[in-house]
Amino acid sequence: MSQSHPLFIAGQWREGESAIANHNPSDTNDLIGHYAQASVAQVGEAVVAARQGQREWARSGLEQRYALLMAIGDELVARKDELGHLLSREEGKPLAEGVGEVYRSAQFFHYYAAEVLRQLDERVDSVRPGVEIETRREPVGVVGVISPWNFPMATAVWKIAPALAFGNAVVFKPANLVPASAWALTEIISRQALPPGTFNLLMGPGGSVGDALISSPDIHALSFTGSLEVGRRVAAATAGNLVKCQLEMGSKNALIVADDADLDLAVEAAFAGAYSGTGQKCTASSRLIVTEAVHDTFVEKLIARLDRATVGHALAQGVQIGPVADARQLESNLAWIERAREQGAMLAYGGERLERETPGYYMAPTLFTDTTNDMAINREEVFGPIACVIRVADAEEAIETLNDTNFGLTAGIITDSLKLANAFKARAETGCVMVNLATAGTDYHVPFGGRKDSSFGPREQGRYAREFYTVVKTCYVKA
Repeated sequence: MSQSHPLFIAGQWREGESAIANHNPSDTNDLIGHYAQASVAQVGEAVVAARQGQREWARSGLEQRYALLMAIGDELVARKDELGHLLSREEGKPLAEGVGEVYRSAQFFHYYAAEVLRQLDERVDSVRPGVEIETRREPVGVVGVISPWNFPMATAVWKIAPALAFGNAVVFKPANLVPASAWALTEIISRQALPPGTFNLLMGPGGSVGDALISSPDIHALSFTGSLEVGRRVAAATAGNLVKCQLEMGSKNALIVADDADLDLAVEAAFAGAYSGTGQKCTASSRLIVTEAVHDTFVEKLIARLDRATVGHALAQGVQIGPVADARQLESNLAWIERAREQGAMLAYGGERLERETPGYYMAPTLFTDTTNDMAINREEVFGPIACVIRVADAEEAIETLNDTNFGLTAGIITDSLKLANAFKARAETGCVMVNLATAGTDYHVPFGGRKDSSFGPREQGRYAREFYTVVKTCYVKA
């Protein structure tokens, strides 16, 4: 697939002002295709079209919306192997994870199709005789969606599906690193009976297309997932126009391994949390906080597990860790490794670039020991297969160390103690907590989000999504 892939604006496929080449990070000789780049003027055209399309879509019947979202979900299920292959080919996650991401995307559409039929208003009595009151939820309007490269389909879908379910229009700007998955999703949506302009795809760089979208005074809401630095810019730009804003940003998640932990379980949770998806997850557990009593044995077992891990081409059978996303990410990861060593961390495993049969951005899964929580590598988000062990005296110090961060997305603990698990759940300053599970991995029907610098605005996913994608109207009626 090397042909040009256009934008989708106002119900029409449109050429951009230029195009970029999309290459496979597992094999940089593999050209996936060329993808159009929108101009700033086309951002304005898409927003105007979205405002027009949204008015018609908001008047659509519930069964029409239900059937449309179900149809999208059904096609994603039917094509999960094909689209999962494409997703892994352009992003670099192992094929099983790519197929799983497409299937999870289908689940989001199916879930929000059902939510369409659960949109129940409330009626209450007034304090005044003869007056009735209704509270209604109505679409917020035009929603800008900016999604990241690490989950090129799922993160976009958990924003797009509820937006459409609640009667909104969408202007979608995917990460420019992974346009193929976004284009494939758009092609499916484009064949549905949506009013022109209800869904728009604008591929292009964040510095022009993204900035034009977040600065538009004609959108009503903006949902963003990405870095903290860019998230702050989004918040400032949308605040200036009083545009509703939802941000999912950085993280520095921790997994606690307690004295009484099942160490085999702890090792698998650490491996899945820190290294699956090549560590390129906002929920990755990059800090492994281990109590003194089990520290040495845990480290020994984790190193043995890393030694059994297979790093290679994302589409190859048996590969557990694929390449990182691109050359810039690889350079950043290797620079972090050197910085950690300079600050006194001990490199216990990995730390180097790897060569494979095909030219790609491969690196060994990396583990540091003898780290402290004040080291830069334990303070800032590092988006790669790198984890740091922090030795603590006991569970009390572990929880204090867990919370000593500016971020607060997910946290986990491995323990057989119900008392400790309950204390951890109550005291962890994060939006999601996991007991005897990896920090990476969440369900689609419950709220997702964090605290501190990790999140801002209403929660995503589940029924909580309606808080962002709808507005409340209170109606007073005197008979």
